[in-house]
Amino acid sequence: MCIHATNINLIPHFKYLAIQYYTIMCKKIKLIWEFRGPTAEQTAKHHVIHLKDYIAIEKLNLNETGLEISGEFGASAYMIIEESDMPKVKSALKPHRGQYYNK
Repeated sequence: MCIHATNINLIPHFKYLAIQYYTIMCKKIKLIWEFRGPTAEQTAKHHVIHLKDYIAIEKLNLNETGLEISGEFGASAYMIIEESDMPKVKSALKPHRGQYYNK
């Protein structure tokens, strides 16, 4: 979960409060499931449906999923999660690989 912090300072010369908001950036992780063979694209599309169901059931903050085609016989399904959700999602869904997501 992303943390939003507030810093309140009293500025003595001006006699008012200066409120500063800081958003601590959350690292995002892209979890990837790869499929190969003549039915890879259909299998990956079907897997994305299950990923969306999992996001809804677990009420995850991020809900970005997708499909990437890598040639005629390769496809992958992915979901973007916050780093804090990674241990729970990784143990439940067993992704093939993961990488930091910077977009």
